[in-house]
Amino acid sequence: MRIGIDLGGTKIEIVALDAAGAIRERRRVPTPVGQYDAIVAEIARLVRACEARLGELASVGIGIPGAESPRTGLVMNANSTVLIGRPFRQDLERALARPVRLENDANCFALSEASDGAAAGARCVFGAILGTGVGGGIVIEGRVRRGRNAIAGEWGHNPLPWPSDDERPGPACYCGKFGCIETFVSGTGLRADYLRASGIAAGGDAIARAAADGDELARATLARFVDRLARSLAGVIDVLDPDVVVLGGGASNIDGIAEAIEVRLGAHVFSDAIETRIVRALHGDSSGVRGAAWLWPAGDGRPGI
Repeated sequence: MRIGIDLGGTKIEIVALDAAGAIRERRRVPTPVGQYDAIVAEIARLVRACEARLGELASVGIGIPGAESPRTGLVMNANSTVLIGRPFRQDLERALARPVRLENDANCFALSEASDGAAAGARCVFGAILGTGVGGGIVIEGRVRRGRNAIAGEWGHNPLPWPSDDERPGPACYCGKFGCIETFVSGTGLRADYLRASGIAAGGDAIARAAADGDELARATLARFVDRLARSLAGVIDVLDPDVVVLGGGASNIDGIAEAIEVRLGAHVFSDAIETRIVRALHGDSSGVRGAAWLWPAGDGRPGI
């Protein structure tokens, strides 16, 4: 049995998967916001309770909104700032008395979809999360590619490719730069673009509904969003050349977005033919926690596998 944990800013989710990937147990509890020791204790409690109910030990993987520094072993780049500078994996291993695997939540998303999701069977997969921010993960032959600096897949903090004059210098990004991809093609960027155009504050779902109802400003906003996303993913494809790009996050739920991106890639990708598939995630918002469970491959000798 595999246990996956998805640690978010407001909730902790746990899932137990059997060898075939079927869910045996799933629970969500509030995150003890700002309380590091309480977060460690709550995750350990959830794991022990799950194992007690199912009657067997399990491997444990966890996805976090950040990464573990390969130099120090401490958490870095975490949206949940209470984790930054902490030996989170080591503390969990002490609490659970076993090895734990820890990964960025976007990497977990990509691994889930490559394992038994929309990209199952593909050799090289890029997972693109279009949520409050923009995240990305790379899976090659079933394994997460973290990179030398543990930042592989962080496409959101590259500049928007081939910007027009009215896209320069671009919105300010929290990273300190201007015009990052994240500021344009995240859900936050989509809302900000519509607000600038219309003066109306609306979420992605409302913008999509308005466009479907004939709102020309909403339609223009979605057209810009898709064009910018196609340009941004073309840059990823030129470097990585994945078999499949899987879209996740709230903005990926806009109807027809994957097909619209595929149509526009030809104008930007450096190839005479583009066979990369653009698809929406099969497991939706469950992909992160499922991917955390899949961090332990079959046959590695850990408990429950």
